[in-house]
Amino acid sequence: MKLRLLIALIIMVSCKNNEPKSASIKNDTLITHKDVNQIANKTKPQPVKPISKTYSNKRFKDVTVQRIGENKFLIRGQGQIFEASFNWTVEDGHEELYKGFQMTEAGAPEWGKFEFTIDAKKKRENSTLILILFESSVRDGSRQYQLPIVLK
Repeated sequence: MKLRLLIALIIMVSCKNNEPKSASIKNDTLITHKDVNQIANKTKPQPVKPISKTYSNKRFKDVTVQRIGENKFLIRGQGQIFEASFNWTVEDGHEELYKGFQMTEAGAPEWGKFEFTIDAKKKRENSTLILILFESSVRDGSRQYQLPIVLK
């Protein structure tokens, strides 16, 4: 190994052409900066496509949120909801700002599609809006299977 390194160093020192003086040895192959630049120029980075994030839990699946206006959002997904009715609320971490209910195309045990839009404007500039989808308990009306989604 030392002999190979010595030979590589002698070759580098004795080269009188325009190649860079520094090099590295990897797997017994001499790689110069010129080689690295040629390899880098052959592979151009591909543009990154934004990935739509989906949200799910036990009662909601494939839920997506798309901003369609300054304060307007399109919510799509599927729900496995008793009697096909679910509720939603928009909160800012301090208080409930908006609330409503929606229907899916089918009730449980089927997965029914839903799609609706909401207008949600921040009360405080530095707050974060959170959409929460949930099923209301038949017994006491409490929230069950909450699915929180940050609105960006």
